[in-house]
Amino acid sequence: MTEVRIDLDSRSYRIVIGSGLLDHAGELVAGLSVGRKVLLVTNTTVGPLYAGRVTDSLARAGLEVNLAEVPDGEQYKSLSSAELLYDRAFAAGLDRRSMVVALGGGVVGDLAGFVAATYMRGVPFVQLPTTLLAQVDSSVGGKVAVNHPRGKNIIGAFYQPSLVLSDTATLSTLNSRELRSGLAEVIKYGIIGDGRFFNWLEQNMHQVLALEPEALARVIEQSCSNKARVVEQDETEQGARALLNLGHTAGHAIEALAGFGHYTHGEAVAIGTVVAAQLGVQLGMLSREAAERITGLLRQTGLPTTIPVEPAAADIITAMYGDKKTVGGAITFVVPVDTGRAIIYPNTAEEDIRRAIAAARS
Repeated sequence: MTEVRIDLDSRSYRIVIGSGLLDHAGELVAGLSVGRKVLLVTNTTVGPLYAGRVTDSLARAGLEVNLAEVPDGEQYKSLSSAELLYDRAFAAGLDRRSMVVALGGGVVGDLAGFVAATYMRGVPFVQLPTTLLAQVDSSVGGKVAVNHPRGKNIIGAFYQPSLVLSDTATLSTLNSRELRSGLAEVIKYGIIGDGRFFNWLEQNMHQVLALEPEALARVIEQSCSNKARVVEQDETEQGARALLNLGHTAGHAIEALAGFGHYTHGEAVAIGTVVAAQLGVQLGMLSREAAERITGLLRQTGLPTTIPVEPAAADIITAMYGDKKTVGGAITFVVPVDTGRAIIYPNTAEEDIRRAIAAARS
């Protein structure tokens, strides 16, 4: 068992990483000084696998668990799903000291976190991420949100959890597509600020894909440590934290245009990362060799690295303007300048974006 700490003064918390942690969830949350009632939020895929074990562990710690399952899928990360969870919280009698626990991947974590942030103006929140993407990214840093038909994660808040428990044993039940989806975010950390980690991933990706325990533990711990350092500098994304959006500007647009659920989040981010790399080449900031290494590492995982014929470039750019990262009517990109360094590039010209999209189609 290893730990990564997020140091944010009164909002500091631990990320605990290890195998079999779900069976010890109760004892690990017992010291959080919360009320007895818990709303355990999961989905119809994860619930049958793990909700019983988590419920038993929390009950052994003296907590009263109220289970709420939502359907599985990005399309259910919505205000209507949040409303259903508010109803469950009221019916169960949750008060301001009661705790919301998210058991699942990024969709469950974002949705449950949004409910925790807004129910009675905020109640304690614990993350039990069960996918690689959630363990390395979405459960860390306090971004919680729901989608809107016109944009992904457009309605949300910064709301830190009290604790994150990443049970690596849950990754054995992931299908290969979900595992690859998480690797898009893992690779992101190497690109934006950790060249040594990027090199290690190039050399050891086969071990990660084979779910070798030591390789997985390194991937999760290194990714969380990299994200922790960025979040500690800029909790609410006023500056440096925007680097974590590598691949997300184009990725979110493509994900929304295709219809939520067509691409996984990681697949869309992978395509968006290729667009960002091609933009770097177009702007003369990134060598073609480095762009090929970035694309090659993404391709090595089995992630998509090209944009299909549809949607049209004009539609992708229009969707980018609706993204929350747009400031003052200008599109902001995170552009890699090497395999280990990236910059925030504001006021990106549409013509440059079109050329990058065209390059990412080939």
